[in-house]
Amino acid sequence: MAKGILGTKVGMTQIFDDAGRLVPVTVIQCEPNVVLQKKTEENDGYEAVQLGFKDKREKVTNKPEKGHFAKSGSNPKRYVQEIAGNEMSNFEVGQEIRVNIFEDGEIIDVTGTSKGKGFQGSIKRHNQGRGPETHGSHFHRSPGSLGPIDPNHVRKGRKLPGHMGHDTVTIQNLKVVKVDEDKNLLLVKGNVPGPKKGLVTVKNAVKQDPVQPLDPAQYEKQTQQNEDES
Repeated sequence: MAKGILGTKVGMTQIFDDAGRLVPVTVIQCEPNVVLQKKTEENDGYEAVQLGFKDKREKVTNKPEKGHFAKSGSNPKRYVQEIAGNEMSNFEVGQEIRVNIFEDGEIIDVTGTSKGKGFQGSIKRHNQGRGPETHGSHFHRSPGSLGPIDPNHVRKGRKLPGHMGHDTVTIQNLKVVKVDEDKNLLLVKGNVPGPKKGLVTVKNAVKQDPVQPLDPAQYEKQTQQNEDES
Protein backbone atom coordinates (compact mmCIF):
# COMPACT_ATOMS: atom_id res chain seq x y z
CA MET A 1 0.00 0.00 0.00
CA ALA A 2 2.18 2.83 -1.22
CA LYS A 3 2.95 5.50 -3.71
CA GLY A 4 6.23 4.82 -5.45
CA ILE A 5 8.54 5.23 -8.40
CA LEU A 6 11.37 3.26 -10.00
CA GLY A 7 14.85 4.67 -10.39
CA THR A 8 18.54 3.88 -10.65
CA LYS A 9 21.20 4.50 -8.05
CA VAL A 10 23.73 7.08 -9.28
CA GLY A 11 26.05 7.11 -6.27
CA MET A 12 26.75 9.03 -3.07
CA THR A 13 27.76 12.62 -2.43
CA GLN A 14 27.32 15.20 0.30
CA ILE A 15 25.46 18.49 0.57
CA PHE A 16 24.94 21.19 3.17
CA ASP A 17 21.51 21.65 4.71
CA ASP A 18 19.93 24.96 5.73
CA ALA A 19 21.68 24.83 9.10
CA GLY A 20 25.08 24.42 7.46
CA ARG A 21 25.50 20.77 8.47
CA LEU A 22 27.11 18.31 6.08
CA VAL A 23 24.66 15.57 5.04
CA PRO A 24 25.72 12.39 3.17
CA VAL A 25 23.14 11.62 0.49
CA THR A 26 22.50 8.98 -2.15
CA VAL A 27 21.49 10.30 -5.58
CA ILE A 28 18.67 8.36 -7.27
CA GLN A 29 17.84 9.07 -10.92
CA CYS A 30 14.09 8.67 -11.41
CA GLU A 31 13.17 9.27 -15.02
CA PRO A 32 9.40 9.55 -15.60
CA ASN A 33 7.67 6.19 -15.06
CA VAL A 34 4.82 5.24 -17.40
CA VAL A 35 1.65 3.57 -16.10
CA LEU A 36 1.40 0.39 -18.19
CA GLN A 37 -1.53 -1.31 -16.47
CA LYS A 38 -3.95 -0.89 -13.58
CA LYS A 39 -4.91 -3.85 -11.41
CA THR A 40 -8.33 -3.65 -9.74
CA GLU A 41 -10.10 -5.55 -7.00
CA GLU A 42 -12.84 -6.67 -9.40
CA ASN A 43 -10.59 -8.06 -12.14
CA ASP A 44 -7.42 -9.11 -10.32
CA GLY A 45 -8.35 -9.42 -6.65
CA TYR A 46 -6.07 -6.58 -5.56
CA GLU A 47 -5.26 -2.97 -6.39
CA ALA A 48 -1.96 -2.04 -7.97
CA VAL A 49 -0.35 0.06 -10.67
CA GLN A 50 2.16 -1.46 -13.08
CA LEU A 51 5.01 0.92 -13.92
CA GLY A 52 7.52 0.85 -16.78
CA PHE A 53 10.96 2.41 -16.44
CA LYS A 54 13.81 3.04 -18.93
CA ASP A 55 13.35 2.49 -22.66
CA LYS A 56 14.83 -0.54 -24.36
CA ARG A 57 15.39 -1.40 -28.02
CA GLU A 58 12.62 -2.77 -30.21
CA LYS A 59 15.03 -5.46 -31.39
CA VAL A 60 15.11 -7.16 -27.97
CA THR A 61 11.35 -6.90 -27.39
CA ASN A 62 9.12 -9.84 -28.34
CA LYS A 63 5.63 -9.49 -29.82
CA PRO A 64 3.62 -10.06 -26.59
CA GLU A 65 5.68 -7.35 -24.88
CA LYS A 66 5.20 -4.97 -27.80
CA GLY A 67 1.43 -5.47 -27.62
CA HIS A 68 1.43 -4.82 -23.88
CA PHE A 69 3.42 -1.59 -24.22
CA ALA A 70 1.29 -0.46 -27.19
CA LYS A 71 -1.80 -0.33 -24.95
CA SER A 72 -0.19 2.51 -22.99
CA GLY A 73 1.25 4.19 -26.09
CA SER A 74 4.77 4.01 -24.67
CA ASN A 75 8.07 2.66 -25.89
CA PRO A 76 9.20 -0.80 -24.69
CA LYS A 77 10.50 -0.60 -21.14
CA ARG A 78 13.45 -2.39 -19.62
CA TYR A 79 11.99 -2.61 -16.10
CA VAL A 80 8.36 -3.42 -15.30
CA GLN A 81 7.19 -3.51 -11.70
CA GLU A 82 3.96 -3.21 -9.72
CA ILE A 83 3.28 -0.81 -6.87
CA ALA A 84 0.49 -2.25 -4.73
CA GLY A 85 -2.21 -0.12 -3.16
CA ASN A 86 -4.72 2.51 -4.22
CA GLU A 87 -2.55 5.59 -3.61
CA MET A 88 -1.89 5.95 -7.34
CA SER A 89 -5.18 4.49 -8.57
CA ASN A 90 -6.22 7.86 -10.05
CA PHE A 91 -3.42 7.72 -12.61
CA GLU A 92 -4.60 6.36 -15.95
CA VAL A 93 -2.77 4.04 -18.34
CA GLY A 94 -0.23 6.02 -20.37
CA GLN A 95 0.24 8.79 -17.80
CA GLU A 96 3.67 9.55 -16.38
CA ILE A 97 4.67 9.48 -12.72
CA ARG A 98 7.52 11.82 -11.79
CA VAL A 99 9.68 12.55 -8.76
CA ASN A 100 7.36 15.37 -7.68
CA ILE A 101 5.07 12.82 -6.02
CA PHE A 102 7.63 13.09 -3.19
CA GLU A 103 8.60 16.24 -1.34
CA ASP A 104 11.52 17.48 0.74
CA GLY A 105 11.62 15.98 4.23
CA GLU A 106 9.37 13.02 3.40
CA ILE A 107 10.17 9.62 4.94
CA ILE A 108 10.54 6.77 2.44
CA ASP A 109 11.55 3.11 2.07
CA VAL A 110 14.04 2.13 -0.65
CA THR A 111 14.30 -1.42 -2.01
CA GLY A 112 17.17 -2.70 -4.12
CA THR A 113 19.35 -5.74 -4.82
CA SER A 114 22.46 -5.85 -2.66
CA LYS A 115 25.91 -6.31 -4.15
CA GLY A 116 26.77 -9.95 -4.83
CA LYS A 117 29.91 -11.20 -3.07
CA GLY A 118 30.00 -14.76 -4.35
CA PHE A 119 30.94 -17.73 -2.14
CA GLN A 120 32.20 -16.53 1.25
CA GLY A 121 33.29 -18.17 4.46
CA SER A 122 31.47 -18.06 7.77
CA ILE A 123 33.66 -15.25 9.11
CA LYS A 124 32.71 -12.75 6.42
CA ARG A 125 29.22 -14.12 5.78
CA HIS A 126 28.03 -14.43 9.40
CA ASN A 127 30.56 -12.25 11.26
CA GLN A 128 31.93 -15.21 13.22
CA GLY A 129 35.25 -15.21 15.06
CA ARG A 130 38.41 -17.09 14.19
CA GLY A 131 40.74 -19.35 16.14
CA PRO A 132 44.27 -18.55 17.32
CA GLU A 133 46.88 -18.21 14.61
CA THR A 134 49.75 -19.82 16.52
CA HIS A 135 50.63 -22.65 18.91
CA GLY A 136 49.43 -25.33 16.49
CA SER A 137 45.71 -24.86 17.09
CA HIS A 138 44.79 -26.09 13.57
CA PHE A 139 41.62 -23.99 13.91
CA HIS A 140 41.86 -20.76 11.96
CA ARG A 141 38.92 -19.82 9.69
CA SER A 142 36.89 -23.04 9.58
CA PRO A 143 33.21 -22.98 10.62
CA GLY A 144 33.76 -25.25 13.64
CA SER A 145 31.52 -28.04 14.92
CA LEU A 146 28.40 -28.91 12.92
CA GLY A 147 26.47 -30.14 15.94
CA PRO A 148 25.81 -33.51 17.62
CA ILE A 149 26.01 -36.85 15.83
CA ASP A 150 22.46 -37.84 16.78
CA PRO A 151 20.49 -36.36 13.79
CA ASN A 152 23.08 -37.67 11.30
CA HIS A 153 22.64 -34.55 9.21
CA VAL A 154 23.36 -30.84 9.39
CA ARG A 155 20.46 -29.05 11.02
CA LYS A 156 18.66 -26.36 9.06
CA GLY A 157 19.74 -22.82 9.80
CA ARG A 158 23.34 -23.72 10.58
CA LYS A 159 25.59 -20.76 9.76
CA LEU A 160 27.95 -22.18 7.17
CA PRO A 161 29.93 -20.83 4.21
CA GLY A 162 27.91 -20.17 1.09
CA HIS A 163 26.56 -17.60 -1.35
CA MET A 164 26.56 -14.07 0.03
CA GLY A 165 24.81 -10.96 -1.25
CA HIS A 166 22.59 -10.39 -4.30
CA ASP A 167 19.51 -10.34 -2.06
CA THR A 168 16.49 -8.05 -2.09
CA VAL A 169 17.10 -5.52 0.68
CA THR A 170 14.82 -2.75 1.94
CA ILE A 171 16.16 0.21 3.95
CA GLN A 172 13.34 1.80 5.92
CA ASN A 173 12.72 5.31 7.19
CA LEU A 174 15.12 7.21 4.96
CA LYS A 175 14.65 10.95 4.59
CA VAL A 176 14.30 12.78 1.28
CA VAL A 177 16.69 15.71 1.58
CA LYS A 178 15.90 17.29 -1.79
CA VAL A 179 13.70 16.66 -4.84
CA ASP A 180 15.12 18.00 -8.12
CA GLU A 181 12.22 17.98 -10.59
CA ASP A 182 14.24 19.48 -13.44
CA LYS A 183 16.86 16.71 -13.38
CA ASN A 184 14.52 13.95 -12.10
CA LEU A 185 16.67 13.35 -9.03
CA LEU A 186 15.98 12.31 -5.46
CA LEU A 187 18.62 13.06 -2.83
CA VAL A 188 18.15 10.61 0.03
CA LYS A 189 19.95 10.87 3.36
CA GLY A 190 22.11 7.82 4.02
CA ASN A 191 22.94 4.72 2.03
CA VAL A 192 20.79 2.76 -0.40
CA PRO A 193 21.22 -0.96 -1.23
CA GLY A 194 22.78 -2.06 -4.50
CA PRO A 195 25.58 -1.03 -6.85
CA LYS A 196 25.75 2.08 -9.00
CA LYS A 197 23.28 1.97 -11.91
CA GLY A 198 21.28 -0.65 -9.97
CA LEU A 199 17.47 -0.58 -10.01
CA VAL A 200 15.78 0.69 -6.84
CA THR A 201 12.14 1.13 -5.85
CA VAL A 202 11.25 4.21 -3.80
CA LYS A 203 8.02 4.13 -1.77
CA ASN A 204 6.53 6.10 1.07
CA ALA A 205 7.46 4.55 4.43
CA VAL A 206 5.11 1.85 5.71
CA LYS A 207 5.81 2.91 9.31
CA GLN A 208 4.55 6.45 8.69
CA ASP A 209 1.02 7.79 8.28
CA PRO A 210 -0.91 6.40 5.27
CA VAL A 211 -1.07 8.44 2.07
CA GLN A 212 -4.32 9.55 0.48
CA PRO A 213 -4.89 8.75 -3.24
CA LEU A 214 -2.93 11.20 -5.38
CA ASP A 215 -4.51 13.66 -7.80
CA PRO A 216 -2.66 13.36 -11.16
CA ALA A 217 -3.73 16.83 -12.28
CA GLN A 218 -1.90 18.39 -9.37
CA TYR A 219 1.45 16.91 -10.37
CA GLU A 220 0.96 17.52 -14.07
CA LYS A 221 0.25 21.19 -13.32
CA GLN A 222 3.44 21.50 -11.26
CA THR A 223 5.48 19.89 -14.03
CA GLN A 224 3.96 22.19 -16.67
CA GLN A 225 4.71 25.26 -14.56
CA ASN A 226 8.33 24.22 -14.17
CA GLU A 227 8.67 23.70 -17.93
CA ASP A 228 7.16 27.14 -18.62
CA GLU A 229 9.50 28.84 -16.16
CA SER A 230 12.54 27.16 -17.67
